[in-house]
Amino acid sequence: MNLDKIIKSRKSVRNFTNKKPNWRDIIECIDVARYAPTAGNNYVLKFIIVQDKKKINDIAKASKQSFISQANCVVIAFSNPSRIINLYEEKGEIFFRQQAGAAIQNFLLKIEEKGLATCWVGYFDEEKIKKDLKIPEKMKLEAVFPIGYESEKTKLKNRIDLDRILHFNTYGTKKMKSQKFIET
Repeated sequence: MNLDKIIKSRKSVRNFTNKKPNWRDIIECIDVARYAPTAGNNYVLKFIIVQDKKKINDIAKASKQSFISQANCVVIAFSNPSRIINLYEEKGEIFFRQQAGAAIQNFLLKIEEKGLATCWVGYFDEEKIKKDLKIPEKMKLEAVFPIGYESEKTKLKNRIDLDRILHFNTYGTKKMKSQKFIET
């Protein structure tokens, strides 16, 4: 599958079959997260693969998202921001979130390529999940990803038109001015 097709076909899925995803495929998806940009070459994102059905049900309750309990696997992404914050102070708060997002995007694209399905869940009771999974207090929960195979095709949502988000040289300039090139 080519990258454009993967990017354009990625979607949030909230209905899963009973078929269990291969844990090796999930590890491959996590592995590509390591290749995202990092601030000061400090990688902060960590993952837990959860396959225990009781723990998955507890995560669904802590997230107030019942569809999570349909999944046979959940991946929890969390960060240890301390080194980046120590290095970059208040900017470190921004940097660790940016690199977590970049790593998660790699993860999501690989899930799509593997034919798996997920939904990026960002609403959850962080303290409850951290306690249940024994994640240290200093860590920051980034996201919950129920993973499986899509049971019914989810329609791709319309994406925002490019001309609504693109500006040239300054905010509000909607057209590229023709460039004059000087020959040397």
